[in-house]
Amino acid sequence: MSIIASRSRLLGTAISLALLFGASAVRAETPPNVLVVAQSIDDAVSFDPAEGFELTTVQSFNNLYQRLVQSNREDGTKIEPALAASWAAGSDGRSLTFELADAKFSSGNPVRAEDVIFSLTRAVKLNKSPAFILNELGWKPDNVDAAITKVDDKHVKLTWFADVGSGFALSLLTAPIASIVDEKTVEPQAKEGDFGNAWLKTNSAGSGAYTIATYTPHEALVLQANANSSDKPKLDSVIIRNVPDVGARRLLVEQGDADIARGLSADQIEALKTKSGVKVLSVPSARTDYILLNTKANPTLGNPAFWEAARYLVDYDGIAKNLLRGQSTVHQAFLPVGFPGALTDTPFKLDVEKAKKILADAGIKTPFKVEFIVFNDQPFLSIAQSLQSTFAQAGITLDIQPGVAGDIYARGRSGKFEMTLRYWIPDYFDPHSNASAFAINKDNSANTAAKYAGWVIPELTDQTLAAVKEQDAAKRVALYQDLQKKIQASSPFIFMLQGNDQVVLSDKVKNYAQGLNADQVYYDKVEK
Repeated sequence: MSIIASRSRLLGTAISLALLFGASAVRAETPPNVLVVAQSIDDAVSFDPAEGFELTTVQSFNNLYQRLVQSNREDGTKIEPALAASWAAGSDGRSLTFELADAKFSSGNPVRAEDVIFSLTRAVKLNKSPAFILNELGWKPDNVDAAITKVDDKHVKLTWFADVGSGFALSLLTAPIASIVDEKTVEPQAKEGDFGNAWLKTNSAGSGAYTIATYTPHEALVLQANANSSDKPKLDSVIIRNVPDVGARRLLVEQGDADIARGLSADQIEALKTKSGVKVLSVPSARTDYILLNTKANPTLGNPAFWEAARYLVDYDGIAKNLLRGQSTVHQAFLPVGFPGALTDTPFKLDVEKAKKILADAGIKTPFKVEFIVFNDQPFLSIAQSLQSTFAQAGITLDIQPGVAGDIYARGRSGKFEMTLRYWIPDYFDPHSNASAFAINKDNSANTAAKYAGWVIPELTDQTLAAVKEQDAAKRVALYQDLQKKIQASSPFIFMLQGNDQVVLSDKVKNYAQGLNADQVYYDKVEK
């Protein structure tokens, strides 16, 4: 197949592949220069790196954008150059000066110090969901302009106001929100002071290996090779098809109409392990799955006794071993294994009688019903059904309400829910990435999971801020372990599982790479 040179031909390819699905039992083949991925993309809200905070969008950012620095693909705790050729820490302990490498955006525009300033300041000023990451540096809309300055055409200086070291600052700058966008392309698209946010929801302006050719919500995301990338991708395009039905995803990859399938059930994975033409890649994941309770929804959900009882109404082992079978392991703390200080003990087991006693002693009368909003996708629905069964044994009816992921996210962030099943993926390789989400909420001013729970925790917030400032590594680990124990024992979060991603690949696919963290999905080296 010749190189795909236009959006219309890319869309034509997507449509042709869609027609192939189900048309024949004969094994098909995708075009040699196109990678076709079958998964759900219903969660996508925005492809603006200053806003996108969902699995689909986060998985796209390393392919569309570059940051000043990046996590090593094999070992995420190691930080290496990207758009910055080098950097030096200031003697004040609160600044870094970066020397920019020679690079171009997909538009052909060179990457300039002005682009770094524009990208980081717009992310803070937009104040979308991931903004709290950069807020960790003390950056706010009213001070960020003074914090990021041009030294000369090849150097930019970042200064911060929070009491944190340069190592932690570098970790923050590996997060997707720190992606550098092309000011000359984005600024003309700005409307009503949105810094081009509306346009970047469905377009890209980066220097990564690919650029967005077309995006049709709930249908497909089509990536096209960036001809100006310093590291040319091996394939011309990547088509990420929205296939909500997991059975359809299996058939697509099994028949050869897709090269990669994600999010298959344990049964489907087992069946495909013995099929010719496909292979199963098992990737350790930093994803933690947890129940989120809205403490403001009603007095019962705000009662710590209910939080405690709920911990004994989860069939942790049954979900991990019988339902998910290799896709997750039992994990009951907010730091995933692989991060410094992660707790590995599992103090909670399914114990319905104990849960009943806790409820009775607290004067919580049963039966009662709880609205339970859940992503309309696997494995979330299967986990929700297991929870529905075990909670019912204690007189608690979980009213499962499946919905499109984007809608479930929106309800969670706005507090319009009672109980939901969520996952959390670290934004950068540092314990504070998760601690800041679950243990910071002094006054509901930061977009954290604790805020979504309506859980105001000034003391825990202070302890978390002390932990991130601690320079002694051993003391810092101890502080995060103490935080985990407190939240593990009593909080509106019931941590259940840590993920293990099972990705099904055509045996023609070579050099696909995926790391521990969600954004570590790489298509640039893939060959067929």
